Amino acid sequence: MPDLKRIGEMENCLNELDGAVRSLREELDRLNGLREKTIRLFSYYGSEDWYADREGELPEGFRAGVLSEDAVYDSIAELRDTAFRMLETGTDILKNRM
Repeated sequence: MPDLKRIGEMENCLNELDGAVRSLREELDRLNGLREKTIRLFSYYGSEDWYADREGELPEGFRAGVLSEDAVYDSIAELRDTAFRMLETGTDILKNRM
């Protein structure tokens, strides 16, 4: 007789894996869709325009985290760390089937 408990557990594993992979693919598609904007942002950060924009007075309540010392730098670092994590995870999947 088939082990229904085991089959049910493995079915749940399959469903979780399928959902996670689908979500990851969607997020990677979204990230790839931001490529041009990301390049523009990283080019802007620390540029002459960035420094000029920091000198001007902004209206009260205007959101300009992009002009802070840390916001863009932190995003660059986070993206880089995530890229390394994706490489490590991808390598692990390909080498060991996870």
